[in-house]
Amino acid sequence: LMNIDNLTPREIVRELDKYIISQDDAKKSVAIALRNRWRRQKVGRALREEIMPNNIVLIGPTGVGKTEIARRLAKLADAPFIKVEASKYTEVGYVGRDVESMIRDLTNLSVNMVKAGYTKKIQPKAEIMGEERVLDLLLPRKKDSQDQNNESRKKLRKMLRDGKLKKRKVDISMDIQAIPFIEIMGPMGMEEVDTGIQEMLSTMLPKQRKTRKVSVDEARRILTQEEAQKLIDMDVVVKEAKAKVENSGIVFIDEIDKIVGTGAKGGPDVSRAGVQRDLLPLVEGSNVMTKYGMVKTDHILFIAAGAFTSSKPADLIPEFQGRFPIRVELKSLSKEDFKCILTEPENAIIKQYTALFRTEGIDLSFTEDAIEEVARFASFVNEKTENIGARRLHTIMFRLLETYLFEMPGMREKQIEITDKYVRQELKDIVEDKDLSRYIL
Repeated sequence: LMNIDNLTPREIVRELDKYIISQDDAKKSVAIALRNRWRRQKVGRALREEIMPNNIVLIGPTGVGKTEIARRLAKLADAPFIKVEASKYTEVGYVGRDVESMIRDLTNLSVNMVKAGYTKKIQPKAEIMGEERVLDLLLPRKKDSQDQNNESRKKLRKMLRDGKLKKRKVDISMDIQAIPFIEIMGPMGMEEVDTGIQEMLSTMLPKQRKTRKVSVDEARRILTQEEAQKLIDMDVVVKEAKAKVENSGIVFIDEIDKIVGTGAKGGPDVSRAGVQRDLLPLVEGSNVMTKYGMVKTDHILFIAAGAFTSSKPADLIPEFQGRFPIRVELKSLSKEDFKCILTEPENAIIKQYTALFRTEGIDLSFTEDAIEEVARFASFVNEKTENIGARRLHTIMFRLLETYLFEMPGMREKQIEITDKYVRQELKDIVEDKDLSRYIL
């Protein structure tokens, strides 16, 4: 992870380039938005509260990297990140998820992130304490013969560390949930009430313990975990997690074009503009009640994305448009982009398949012409049928390597080279038959 202080917009773009091909305008916009958050933290307190995040709308067809840009951005900044689909939410009064649940989910995520960070820090200490408890189970301490006990304990600790006691069984006593899990079905926002009731009941009812016979290894893992829980101060974790959400949380709302109302037709469109209105307070800044207390949404960065094929950003309600001042259009991918996507990113598709083939002891390679041919087919099918961007490459690559993927475990040859001739032979029929390509690719 990079230090946020070193993340200049140029550095951010450079990092995004490792995973996302082209789309330079979008990368530039998100890089500036991320750096502005760092700049805001350095501004004096009085003005800091006034500086609002630059929310962004990414406009472009599916599969061109909208989600990937937001996800990688959050990873870079080590920020709590959540991706939601706008079409999943309904206006208040309808059955479905309410928009505030996205902030609750983001807060839960942040608490888990911070807790994981603390757990990592205290792990060595927790492991020592867990080891002591395992030794207590194997050799209960006797008050009278202290020296002899210490000697035996030393020997036992050495055996434990050398893994000689792995298989040995010990009895450990564990807390169990005294109440059955209750699921409450009800109107939106009830998931929070549900977990609240769960927690309240679990604190009111006496804890039940049961004894389990487990291997020494398993006991060590369970007891280390128990000790780690005791060492973590949850109040500190929650405080830090809330600050993280409020100052660096990122919410990526996909399919924003699906909540553009299409006139007064009634039917399923009835609550679309309503969802936009419900989203407004969140984006403008409001307080959302979570099980960890109030969370302010004023400085959360919202990135919305949509294909806008049958509508345009101007069809969103004016107040909503005003809250997303930055618009970036992402380009459709060209044949050259497909070639780069296949080979250049750190998680390039060809690198993924090469790694999969290597697990079966086979070296997979592609000639330059074969890569060119795959890119040409992907570009051609996207034009002829539906443009699904880079996702088309996954379909084509699977179709291309399907026979090998199936036969691989029993194959004698240890090296496979994919040539342009092989690509044409495997894909020619499907691509030429328009109906077939529509169904299969």
